[in-house]
Amino acid sequence: MECPFCAEKVKDESLVCKHCSRDLRVVRPVLREIDTIVSDLEKIRRELDNVSARLYRRRHPVRTFATHSIAYILIPAILLVAAHVIITIVLNVSPLFLRIASVLIPLPFGFAIYLIQKVGYRGAALVGAVTALLSVFCMLTVTGLNDHVPILPASWVEWREVLEYSASIALAFLTGNILGILTLQLVASSLSQVDKPNVAAYRVAQMLGPYVGEDQLRRRARIIQELMKAAGPLFGILSTAAGSLYAGLKGILGT
Repeated sequence: MECPFCAEKVKDESLVCKHCSRDLRVVRPVLREIDTIVSDLEKIRRELDNVSARLYRRRHPVRTFATHSIAYILIPAILLVAAHVIITIVLNVSPLFLRIASVLIPLPFGFAIYLIQKVGYRGAALVGAVTALLSVFCMLTVTGLNDHVPILPASWVEWREVLEYSASIALAFLTGNILGILTLQLVASSLSQVDKPNVAAYRVAQMLGPYVGEDQLRRRARIIQELMKAAGPLFGILSTAAGSLYAGLKGILGT
């Protein structure tokens, strides 16, 4: 913690500041109470931001639909189709580059839809699916017109490749969204490091080593609690990213 008298860093369990020699036993409970209030206010602010975003979407459905359609569906679809044209028609290089682009392009849009619009993973999954279907249909149209072949696939193998490619785009979009959720959680936890750890975190902290004092035990339990909070979104990122890469590269690497 920071000494309230000289603003120097001292250990949480210190009784006297080693820099200014002031007694910290009296001010420590007050500082903890202030930090707790600040942490609670930060949580309330985040909840208000989410509620405000939901209320705005309900009050302005047409504007919200137009914004989401243009910023998070149309623009990434245009970029994906442009990458398809450049890689497969203009440059005529390996389709591996197109599959990599299909993973990288949707990521920032999925990230932005949570940070800006506060759209969670369910809404992001829907937006990502629509983006994928629109992009793939436009790619099929471009390929059909350029090669003078039917736009829709003619065999199950071609349909499977289309579905895998669509899944790759949708999962990449969802990966970006979960990454945005995890990022905000980490930022919020770094701004409020005084949250009282839960019982499970305390028990794990006690199991990891001998009793070393209440302050150090609380600090250890707080770190464990933050790791527990990040475990769910992190697992989601790894799962969706792995699924996106597998769906995107399976058709190429398997041939």
